Amino acid sequence: MKTILIMRHGEATPMQADDAARNLTQLGHTEAEKMGLWLSKVHQPDALLVSPYIRAQQTAQNVAKNNTFKFSETTSDLVPEGKSQIAADYLETLIAAHPQCNTWLVVAHMPIVSYLVDQLSSGDMPIFNTGAVAVIHYDEQTQRSQYISINAPANV
Repeated sequence: MKTILIMRHGEATPMQADDAARNLTQLGHTEAEKMGLWLSKVHQPDALLVSPYIRAQQTAQNVAKNNTFKFSETTSDLVPEGKSQIAADYLETLIAAHPQCNTWLVVAHMPIVSYLVDQLSSGDMPIFNTGAVAVIHYDEQTQRSQYISINAPANV
């Protein structure tokens, strides 16, 4: 059994022409650091898959302050308008290719984070606050997942 943690980036600056270049606000950095500390104590992620957008990269950097990853990759499959089926297939392929990694952290954006949860665990589509993390148990033998919970910075 593997654990998949799907995280929305921390709070970002307002929309602008270049959405990919938006930075985290100070609150966003705080949210990411808080969730990174929580993850290190509760789930200990050892693999990271992250969107190339600046706010997701900054979130991952803050999380990495308290976590060590055996595997880390940036993929354009996790941008806001990305296709959840493609992202889920790619994640499942990486899980199979890296059996030494037991807990996978995916850092991305709305709406793909919600769609990705639904893709992995049909019928479950939580709305993510900034910095929130959904927890999913994944059986790599059957490729079936079970949505467990969602945890936001205000609740950990």
